[in-house]
Amino acid sequence: MVKLTKIYTRTGDAGDTGLADGSRISKSSTLIAAIGSVDEANSAIGVAIEAVADDAARASLRLIQNELFDLGADLATPGEDFASSEMALRITASQIERLEREIDAMNEKLAPLRSFILPGGRGGAAAVHLARAIVRRAERDAIAAGQVNPAALIYLNRLSDHLFVMARTLASRAGGEILWQPGATR
Repeated sequence: MVKLTKIYTRTGDAGDTGLADGSRISKSSTLIAAIGSVDEANSAIGVAIEAVADDAARASLRLIQNELFDLGADLATPGEDFASSEMALRITASQIERLEREIDAMNEKLAPLRSFILPGGRGGAAAVHLARAIVRRAERDAIAAGQVNPAALIYLNRLSDHLFVMARTLASRAGGEILWQPGATR
């Protein structure tokens, strides 16, 4: 378990930071950018939780927040062996499968898409769309970082789908989605 008694350590004052194995890496590295984007996505989900009134959606988002912390730990653990162990917290197939089940359950209740939708809507939908967009950036950053757990990449990809379907669900319940009107302002 983590126990922090002092928040600042001064160990990163020279522009580097520590990874889970004790090695140091530049804060400007692509890996640290990916970890930072995952943290930002997690924060955006925290904001979305406060905007969403639906208890089931809030519970799902809380679970996802915890998994994103796991994913950050996964990214911060260098190596070529991506098996989960006592010493290495890794994203697993079961976490991805749970997202897929939740996507399918939400999507079952939605009308098929007949237009692109704009990222907005009431009932917390706009906040969930913002989190989705940040998750997409986290996915791009994780890909750019190079050798990371393939399951972490799949999780981020599936999570953005999950948040998209959740935003659609929330918007549908709160007055409807905002449809794109191609060329409407010409």
